[in-house]
Amino acid sequence: MFSMLGNYCIFEQCFVDFYLRRTMNQSELFFPRQAPEALTVIVPHEASEDDTPFHFEDAEPEPEPEHRVAYGVRLADCPYPMADAVKVSEQRFRRELDRQLGDEVVPALRAFQNASESGESDLTKAEIALAKRWAKAYDAARTAGFRDLGDTEEAFFEVRPV
Repeated sequence: MFSMLGNYCIFEQCFVDFYLRRTMNQSELFFPRQAPEALTVIVPHEASEDDTPFHFEDAEPEPEPEHRVAYGVRLADCPYPMADAVKVSEQRFRRELDRQLGDEVVPALRAFQNASESGESDLTKAEIALAKRWAKAYDAARTAGFRDLGDTEEAFFEVRPV
């Protein structure tokens, strides 16, 4: 107990010494000094003969994967009228869902819907595994989406393929 008290006193004395040495006055707080500009040195570069300029017209956009399907997310039955809070929670939900499932969001959703509408004997093992991944990912995304909203008993996230 005595040694802890001694360490605390040393810590307190160091903090007080630091605080007394460096405190900001109102002028420094509201009108901070500008940092000196960094010195930038530009060195001329000679272009080589085989260095051809890049033309954007020649570049072809990367094709979208054929299996990727767009989907929409909507927060339903939310008691909050603030559109910004709802939009941020929808973005957070979608980001977490993408992180959990990647390109398999829509196939996992369809597998989950099939699993809930039919019996387990009608599904393949891959569909069952995908449906379980959907349930886990949806739960994690729901937790992320509702993180800053507080009490939302009846609200839920609706996911629909576009």
